[in-house]
Amino acid sequence: MAKNILICDDAAFMRMMIKDILTKNGYNVVGEAENGAKGIEKYNELKPDLVLMDITMPEMDGIAALKGIKAADPKASVIMCSAMGQQAMVIESIQAGAKDFIVKPFQADRVLEAVKKVVG
Repeated sequence: MAKNILICDDAAFMRMMIKDILTKNGYNVVGEAENGAKGIEKYNELKPDLVLMDITMPEMDGIAALKGIKAADPKASVIMCSAMGQQAMVIESIQAGAKDFIVKPFQADRVLEAVKKVVG
């Protein structure tokens, strides 16, 4: 059965790019969110198998959203994405419960490798 994935990124073209990579490889993109607050809302509504979460977003950043999702569902699987390969943010994300970290610009095979590792 295809895994359900929620994409959370403030850039529409990034969501489109990720969605394209995932759907071409048999994953279901069940929802998209343009900020962390919407990401938490959609997570609670859709209960996806995985969330791909950008770190830098308006209203609520990805790390705050990650913590919100993990508070609601400790078993949630979240992979963080960021254009800034900032070590501190990577560490903070992992400590907050992220399963993996992908750096932008995305390499399709790196996205798929991370997704397969987390949800199969």
